[in-house]
Amino acid sequence: MNAIQVEQFKRFKNEITRFLMMYKFALSEMETKIEILQEEFQMLHDYNPIEHTKSRLKSPESLIKKVIRKGCDLSFSSIRANIKDIAGIRITCSFISDIYRISEMLQNQSDLTILTIKDYIQNPKPNGYQSLHMLVEVPVFMSDRKEQVCVEVQIRTIAMDFWASLEHKIYYKYNQAVPARLLRELKEAAESATALDRKMERLHKEIELIKEIRAEEEMSELDKMITDKQPFQLPPALLKMLGDGGPQ
Repeated sequence: MNAIQVEQFKRFKNEITRFLMMYKFALSEMETKIEILQEEFQMLHDYNPIEHTKSRLKSPESLIKKVIRKGCDLSFSSIRANIKDIAGIRITCSFISDIYRISEMLQNQSDLTILTIKDYIQNPKPNGYQSLHMLVEVPVFMSDRKEQVCVEVQIRTIAMDFWASLEHKIYYKYNQAVPARLLRELKEAAESATALDRKMERLHKEIELIKEIRAEEEMSELDKMITDKQPFQLPPALLKMLGDGGPQ
């Protein structure tokens, strides 16, 4: 490689690094959105459906390899159009219902544009893989322009994530040439993970129902105490703040 080629390579690497900055900023935007949801749930609802999140950004080397593998033009417009998983974030939830709850909340955010939703929970892949995949466009405000940047969002339960992680490690170990017997056992393991998710979902709903019944009983007891004794009066300032007709 001569001096001119070295210089051209350095320039291209700088350009692709600058290109990836937009995706890094988009990931930061998504991480902030998810952190806000987590804090809101924890503070107002006393329950956080998000167990943890993990984000990743393709390296320049990994991106170039994928461009070559897919046969795309080596231009940034072609890369943006053909490669949608440059930036990705994985949200791991406690229960299956939480997956759809988080998905709906993201869909309701007016600054996000939902490109596609693929439901591999209702329609698992042949190998047993389950997850909800969303492609969303995130607005990124640069110094001189606004960019709509694509981020892949994967939402899954702990059991789904555990299975997918081990399945990936097995494929990596066997260099994708996995024996048929192991493929069958992987599929069975995916079915076991699904059964576990469904059982935990049922237990979760039963516990929530018990909590609701207890809360209603406590309210009934409080009503009885107020009826039998002197009613508790809220301070006028608090009534005014709550908009309940306090003194003006």
